[in-house]
Amino acid sequence: MENTEIERKWMIRKLPEDLSGYESIGMEQAYLNISPTVRIRRENDEYFLTYKGIGEGISHTEYNLPITKEAFLHMLPKADGIVIRKTRYVIPLEGKLKAELDIFNEPYEGLRIVEVEFDSLEEAEAFTAPDWFGEDVSNDPRFRNARMAVEGTLRI
Repeated sequence: MENTEIERKWMIRKLPEDLSGYESIGMEQAYLNISPTVRIRRENDEYFLTYKGIGEGISHTEYNLPITKEAFLHMLPKADGIVIRKTRYVIPLEGKLKAELDIFNEPYEGLRIVEVEFDSLEEAEAFTAPDWFGEDVSNDPRFRNARMAVEGTLRI
């Protein structure tokens, strides 16, 4: 399905209390192309092929298509770079907003990034981040998962 994704991204200052109380999703994702982005992803027992159009700033077009586990496993060795593995915690925020907190595995062990998706650019710009959020890295290309997969390292 197609939608316009508007999201901002932050480093984490301090983890929220008791993450076990939130929904968690085990993820693996790999990139078949970087620009435009073509990604395959496992979310627990669901599999997706995603196309992200080239956008501006925090907004871009995104298409998500369900695929089978067999298709995911077939494409995985064809991916560029490394497979990104992480656990995502879905944490409710004000109103209908949700924080998606990603805690990365090797080789990015210790990296923690949170994303929030918005319905409009105005809503994204007006958002006040909770105290546990750190530096806004929305426009820092080093924190794009596709780049992290291809480069295999992150220099902060």
